[in-house]
Amino acid sequence: MSAVTATGTTGATAPMLEIRDIKRDYLVPSGFMKPEKVVHAVKGVSFSLAKGKTLAIVGESGCGKSTLARMLTFIDEPTGGELFIDGQKVDTRPGHLTTEMRQKVQIVFQNPYGSLNPRQKIGDVLGEPLAINTKMSSAERRERANEMLIKVGLGPEHYNRYPHMFSGGQRQRIAIARALMLNPKLLVLDEPVSALDLSVQAQVLNLLSDLQEEFGLTYVFISHDLSVVRHIADEVMVMYFGEAVEYGTRDEVFSNPSHSYTKTLFQATPQATVESIRARMAKRGKIASA
Repeated sequence: MSAVTATGTTGATAPMLEIRDIKRDYLVPSGFMKPEKVVHAVKGVSFSLAKGKTLAIVGESGCGKSTLARMLTFIDEPTGGELFIDGQKVDTRPGHLTTEMRQKVQIVFQNPYGSLNPRQKIGDVLGEPLAINTKMSSAERRERANEMLIKVGLGPEHYNRYPHMFSGGQRQRIAIARALMLNPKLLVLDEPVSALDLSVQAQVLNLLSDLQEEFGLTYVFISHDLSVVRHIADEVMVMYFGEAVEYGTRDEVFSNPSHSYTKTLFQATPQATVESIRARMAKRGKIASA
């Protein structure tokens, strides 16, 4: 089991999300006439997250954070461990996952263009989850889609347009709108702003904060960008080679990291302060004049 176990809530109220010793192994080829090797992508992670809070999961590429996100959203089945959503144990075996449970958890991917069907109009993209999972009429689905477009800062005039007609930030707003169509309780955001310009990142992060407050959403926010994490997270979990090596509130982890990897990770991250920018500019000036 991972060395880090965190509890996001106490008392009789069940957390929105709880995982216990969750694991994910993969079999990979090792060569001709050789047995397959087992890769332990996630090595037994445990935590709980209270309703309405944001947990940021950080770490380098390959640390297992995206694999964990795929298990939380039922894309990949865990090799071991237990998963609870809103106090209910989830049976992730093929054919056992209920429609109701699928609706409670939605995901927003990193690449907003790749996650949208380029042949579908935006209205169809947003209406598709409702057509599959509800008995709404086409008129009701259209009304719901237009309402959600407004919620994410777009409008009904965008209903009949195609994804290529939007900017990257607008496409990510559409992806967020689609994730919210079924009124989920938990949103897993896998690097949702890393493909966007800095100014657009801020707009999308502010939108996510507003939506969380309005709908009472719980977020699991996957990121390698510590400045983004510091802005949006309530709690932070640091992953290293498939293990959770540190977990705490945002202020605790950033002000007093206890694990050596967390300290190294923070030290390796450039600090975008006025002083650091001036120092880099001065250094560049010295090199240019040399």
